[in-house]
Amino acid sequence: MRPGMPEPAGEAAVRPYRPADRAAVYDVCVRTADAGGDARGRWSTDDLMPDLFAGPYVDLEPERAFVLDDGGQVVGYVLGTADTAGFVAAWRERWLPRLADRYPAPPDPPRTPEEAMTALLHRPERMLLPELAGHPAHLHVDLLPAVQGAGWGRALIETFCAAVAAAGAPGVNLGVDPANNRALGFYARLGFTEIAVPGATGVVYLGRPTT
Repeated sequence: MRPGMPEPAGEAAVRPYRPADRAAVYDVCVRTADAGGDARGRWSTDDLMPDLFAGPYVDLEPERAFVLDDGGQVVGYVLGTADTAGFVAAWRERWLPRLADRYPAPPDPPRTPEEAMTALLHRPERMLLPELAGHPAHLHVDLLPAVQGAGWGRALIETFCAAVAAAGAPGVNLGVDPANNRALGFYARLGFTEIAVPGATGVVYLGRPTT
């Protein structure tokens, strides 16, 4: 953590991800995947959102995954990559083949919201935006409601930034729903600023240095 930053209170602790945490990470992901709310039952399978936003990270780059453990279970996480370009290549070569039969490529353009989500699986190159080149790392952070507002989101992000800085990434980016004012305010307090991406719709890109 940065000097002068208060330690979050409580018995919970941030620690490195372990393979045994995978099911719990999937659970946290789906419980927070509806604009921060519970997405269970929204899609044809509750694995859809974790298969997009959790599984590839813990399987392809587990050394950059950290969880919030409350002493009995995982209640939050930060996942990401130090090198988005390398991660995209690994997604196409190693992650997509595992799931292509389960999630066939949808028509172009997609006809339903679920097809639009499935299209993301088949287009990892969507993460490669020239405007983000100066922030080659990216992350996803989620916390169950019971542990939000206690400093753990900050602790997770600072832990991740230290890890990707050690791997050589000078900056990190993430995407936020422009209607999520609470998240925008949270990231602003952590030093994230908007990265202009012409033509981006439904997402605001934010970035900050890793150190």
